[in-house]
Amino acid sequence: VTQINLAIATALASGITGGVAFLYYADRLFQLPLGVIGVAIGVVLLPTLARKLRANDTQGALDSQNRALEFALFLTLPAAAALIIIGRPILHTVYEHGAFTRADTLAVAPALAAFAAGLPAFTLTKIFQPGFYAREDTKTPMYFAMATVAVNIIASIVLVKLYSHVGIALATSIAAWLNALALIAMSLRRGFYTSDQRFRSRLPRILLSVAIMAGVLWALLRYGLAGHYAEGAGFAAALYGLLALLAAGIISYFAAAHVSGAFRLGELKRSLRR
Repeated sequence: VTQINLAIATALASGITGGVAFLYYADRLFQLPLGVIGVAIGVVLLPTLARKLRANDTQGALDSQNRALEFALFLTLPAAAALIIIGRPILHTVYEHGAFTRADTLAVAPALAAFAAGLPAFTLTKIFQPGFYAREDTKTPMYFAMATVAVNIIASIVLVKLYSHVGIALATSIAAWLNALALIAMSLRRGFYTSDQRFRSRLPRILLSVAIMAGVLWALLRYGLAGHYAEGAGFAAALYGLLALLAAGIISYFAAAHVSGAFRLGELKRSLRR
């Protein structure tokens, strides 16, 4: 499915000057958190669920899925927010050298933001698909994936006319959210998944922590570090600014998460070890 979506995006973007390159650079940055978080969790979760379901430990399987969901959202929601808010500084620092110009940064940044909006959805898919596979149901996720491709094609054709290459990235995220929501709805309907009290109590706290981090990043970029990315500021200034933004984002998010009770450091360490 990923390869089909990529082929669709490439075909549509090829008709836009620089479109293929813009999407390529945006996707490279987007794939980093997706690969580290989403794919890793999916790989670990499937054998865990299968083992517990074979042992008729339904409650244990639900607990594993809730903890995976909690951990994934704890990491992907702030990652998505950061890519949206400080995408331009990241692109400026990483790519804006030589042939990659400021105009390219301005073209890639909104595409990166559009991809980032779908990051939580891609991760949710990696968490809910194993629930079907562990129960030897491969058809349902396949049907949803096929529907997702159809939605992606239609949305891409419509949105590319409105938003150029950014519309293609946005269509990808819209399709990802529809796929994730379909998997969640079917999991709930079949009794494959039930959220527990711990997850329900922590999700609002995670969202609050993300909002605080987003506010800190926006204010710092708007009022403190904008000059580091002015034309002619130089690589050293851009790198310093990016490191400051990343440090501020990490500190503010983890501090807010700790104070609000969204996640504890010990729990995070245990989740990472798993």
